[in-house]
Amino acid sequence: MARPVAGGLAKAAAVLVLVQVLCMARWSDGVGVNWGTQLSNPLPGSTMVRLLKDNGFDKVKLFDAEDSILGALKGSGIQVMVGIPNDMLADLAGGGKAAEHWVKANVSKHVSDGVDIRYVAVGNEPFLTTFNGTYLNTTFPAMQSVQAALAKAGLGSRVKVTVALNADVYQSPTGKPSDGDFRDDIRGLMLSIVQFLASSGAPFVANVYPFISLYADPNFPLDYAFFQGSSSAVVDGGVTYENTFDANHDTLVAALRRNGFPDVPIVVGEVGWPTDGDANANPEYARRFNQGLLDHIASGKGTPLRPGVPVDAYLFSLVDEDQKSIRPGNFERHWGVFYYDGQPKYQLSLRGGNGAGTLVPAKGVEYLKKQWCVLKRDADLADQKVGDSVSYACGQADCTSLGYKTSCSGLDPRGNVSYAFNSYYQSNDQDDQACNFGGLATTTTVNPSSGTCRFIVQIVPADPTSAATASVAGGVATLLAALLLHRLF
Repeated sequence: MARPVAGGLAKAAAVLVLVQVLCMARWSDGVGVNWGTQLSNPLPGSTMVRLLKDNGFDKVKLFDAEDSILGALKGSGIQVMVGIPNDMLADLAGGGKAAEHWVKANVSKHVSDGVDIRYVAVGNEPFLTTFNGTYLNTTFPAMQSVQAALAKAGLGSRVKVTVALNADVYQSPTGKPSDGDFRDDIRGLMLSIVQFLASSGAPFVANVYPFISLYADPNFPLDYAFFQGSSSAVVDGGVTYENTFDANHDTLVAALRRNGFPDVPIVVGEVGWPTDGDANANPEYARRFNQGLLDHIASGKGTPLRPGVPVDAYLFSLVDEDQKSIRPGNFERHWGVFYYDGQPKYQLSLRGGNGAGTLVPAKGVEYLKKQWCVLKRDADLADQKVGDSVSYACGQADCTSLGYKTSCSGLDPRGNVSYAFNSYYQSNDQDDQACNFGGLATTTTVNPSSGTCRFIVQIVPADPTSAATASVAGGVATLLAALLLHRLF
């Protein structure tokens, strides 16, 4: 009797392993992550790749073809979508030689070295209305040029060309997903692009941000942004949409169907929730949204207009970026699932459901000394130099955690000044001269963090011979500093 039992157990174990493998395959096919690099002190590429692998991400989307990052991905087994910045579109649209050179240097070279590049995203949200049509005449020709260059390099069937688009390229005049169509002013261009994608089997890449809907409209129903049901559901014929993500996704599905392209695959290029910089940007909401999204993906049920087709998405983003432009809002620097140093912000089961997996922090991170720059005890807040110093610090470093209902909103005026000073000090790699401010500041080994407000210690720069100084848009940073100064007095 022992042999049949053992045989049965072996078969059961084999079936269990197969089920686990299939579940992992479904999950890994559905969730990737964006890796941005606009940090004053980014973690080394090798550390970031290990962070990706330790957390089970096997797809990554890049915004540029940086040699050091692609080199770190060599042999990792991680699938890569490489981006091309908008400022390169005109050159690539101008002729085949520029595209051939780009493909040789940024795709062929790395593919031959063992980097699994699957897609090239030509442009990043180039049709935003805020660009005033700057890229309308260059995006599609650039896509065609890159596709031709890939084919010439023998990579046409392996690497697909697409474009990362903002969700504003499609819309519904009634608010019902089934009435979705492409934006009137770019409809002809969009149909040419979709035809191009369909002919090559490339996906339509759309960035979907329920948080932005909430940020832009104070009357937007909060629960409709999440995945746990809503009191403000949208009824569309026989379908009820209880979250804005599915409604947005199916508006695109309807637009594709309406124009004769029902089978073009859809990839959500960016989706996530920030944790700071706005009253609705916090770790609790970010965890709630991202876990709901991951559960949705893991279920494999798809959306009402594409039932049974698992959602394919890239979380935005992997780590916070303290040098991103804050023109859209102070939250822009806080989209990371991890902080700047690769430490998790909250617990998240990336496999969805009741999976036991939680976020794993970056390993081997080296920090500068445990010391901070703060306002001296005897400094007078009424001194004009204090205001000027804060304005300067916030104009050069990141003060977006200071503001109404942000992580540091509980600080007193002196704490606000110290936060600004420390942000500048750490962004300059703790250089002694960066903690002076006309004699108003001093260093301390006592951590001034308070409550949810985290005074950082910068990581050791990847290139210790060069101090990294944060560079931000001066006008926007000055406005932020002015708002902060208003809170001081």
